[in-house]
Amino acid sequence: MELQFEQIAIFVFVTGLIGYLTYRKCRQAILAERANAHERNQEQENKEVFLAGGGLTWVFVAGSITLTNLSTDQLVGMNGNQMALLAWWEFAAVFGLIVLAKVFLPIYYRYNCTTTTELLEKRYNNHHIRALISVMFLLGNIFIFLPSILYGGSLFMKEMFGLETVPLMALAVAFAIAGAAYAVIGGLRAVAISDTYSGFLLLSLALVVVWLCLSAINFDFTGIPAERLTLIGGSDSPIPWHTLLTGMIFIQVYYWSTNQTITQRAMASPNVKEAQKGVLTAAAIRLLIIPPIIVLPGIVSYKLYGDIGDAAYGRIVGDVLPLWMSGMFAAALAAAVLTSFNSILNSSSALYICDIHEKYFASEKKTNVPLLNLLVTAAFIIIALCLVPIWAQSESLINLVQKLYGLISMPILSCFAVGLLFKNVDYRAAICAVLIGCSYYGFTQFREAQPEHWHYIHHMFVTLWLSIGSALAINRFVFGNRAELSWAATSEI
Repeated sequence: MELQFEQIAIFVFVTGLIGYLTYRKCRQAILAERANAHERNQEQENKEVFLAGGGLTWVFVAGSITLTNLSTDQLVGMNGNQMALLAWWEFAAVFGLIVLAKVFLPIYYRYNCTTTTELLEKRYNNHHIRALISVMFLLGNIFIFLPSILYGGSLFMKEMFGLETVPLMALAVAFAIAGAAYAVIGGLRAVAISDTYSGFLLLSLALVVVWLCLSAINFDFTGIPAERLTLIGGSDSPIPWHTLLTGMIFIQVYYWSTNQTITQRAMASPNVKEAQKGVLTAAAIRLLIIPPIIVLPGIVSYKLYGDIGDAAYGRIVGDVLPLWMSGMFAAALAAAVLTSFNSILNSSSALYICDIHEKYFASEKKTNVPLLNLLVTAAFIIIALCLVPIWAQSESLINLVQKLYGLISMPILSCFAVGLLFKNVDYRAAICAVLIGCSYYGFTQFREAQPEHWHYIHHMFVTLWLSIGSALAINRFVFGNRAELSWAATSEI
C-alpha cells in the first residue's frame, strides 16, 4: 500500500486536534499549578504531577484506564495470535477491575496513597519493602512494557502504510519523543485527558474495522481451523482452559489492582465514589467492546493471508479501511501508543521519585519534581529504545509480555496479600518471600533445557502461594513473629 498525501494530512490533523483539545482542557489547571508551585509542600507537589491534583472525574478515569491498557501490545499482539482464545484476557480483566473498585480503591484512599507501594510501607511499617517493590515495578515497565509498546506501534505503522524503507527504530524514536511530551509537560492530567479523547476515537474506529473485516469474508468462517475459533483451549494452546481456574484470576488482580500504571488513574479522583464509577465503567467497556476488536480481525486475517503472526492487524486494517479513514485510524492508534507509553512513563517516574529518590537520595531541600521528572523520563526512554531491536525478534508479542511479567507479578501480589491480610509480619520476611517467588518462576520458565512442563500460568499460581507461604513461615520460624489476621480496610492506620 503506497502512502498517500490524504492519509498523511488526516493523520496530522487528527493527531494535532487531540493535542489541542488536551491542551485546552489542561491549560487552566497547568497555569494554576505553576502559580502555586512555591506554596505547596513536597506531598502536594507529588500529587499534582502524578495524581492530577485529585481532579479526574469518572469519565477521564474510565477513558484513561481503557486506553492505557489498550495499545499495540493488545491490538497487534492479540490479533497476531489469530485465534478467539485471547479474548479470555479481556473477560478475566473485568473481574480484576471489579476487585480494584470494590476492594483495593477504598484502601488506597483510606491510606491517602500517591503510589500503590506507599500502602506497603504503611502496612509493614518500613520503607525498604516499598522501595523493593517499586524497583520491581520499574524493571517490568522499563524492560518489558515500554520497549514492547514502541515495537508494536512501529510494526503496525510499517505494515499498515507499507513503510518498508523506513527503519523500525525511526518510528520508535518518534513515538518515544511525542509520548514523553505529554508525560513531562502535562503530568497525569494531560495523559488522562488525551487518553479519553483518543480512546473514544480508537474504540469507534476499531469497531468499524471489525465490521469491515467480517464483511470482507461475507461473515463466513468456513475454512478456519476449529482451534482458532473455540474459547475452550487445549493444553497446547496459548490459554489452556484449566489456567482459567488457577493463575489467570490472580494475574488480573495483580495487573488491575496493584499495578501503579493502572491504579494511578483511579487514585486521582476527588473521592473514592467518583473513582469507583470510572473503574466500573472501564469494566463494562472491557466486557462489551474490547473482546471483538482484539480477536476478530486476527481470525479474519488468518483466512485471508494465512498464519502471519503480529503483522496481521496492520495488514488487514490497511486493506479494509478506505483511504481517508486509514489516516484517521492511524492517528487513533498512534494516540493509543503514545498514551500507553506516556502513562507508563508517568507512573514509572512517580515510583522512582516518590519511593526511591526522595527517601534515599534527596537532601533536606524540596525536590524539584518537574526537573527530576524530565531527567528520569529521558533515562527510561533511552533504555526502552535500546531494547526495541531485541523485542523485534519475538515470535509472539503478547505471549512474551505475559510470560516475562510473571517473573515479578505474583511475588509482588503476594507482598500485597500478606500486607493487607495480616499484621505483625516482619518486612524482611516479605522481602525473602519475593526473592523466593522470583527464583522459582525464573527457574521453571527460563532454564535452557525445559522438559514437558506445566503452562506458565499454572506456575504463576504456584509462585503466588509459594511466596505467601514463605513469607508467613519465615516470619514465624526465622523472626519469631506470629502473624495475625487483620484486614487493612478495617484495621487502624
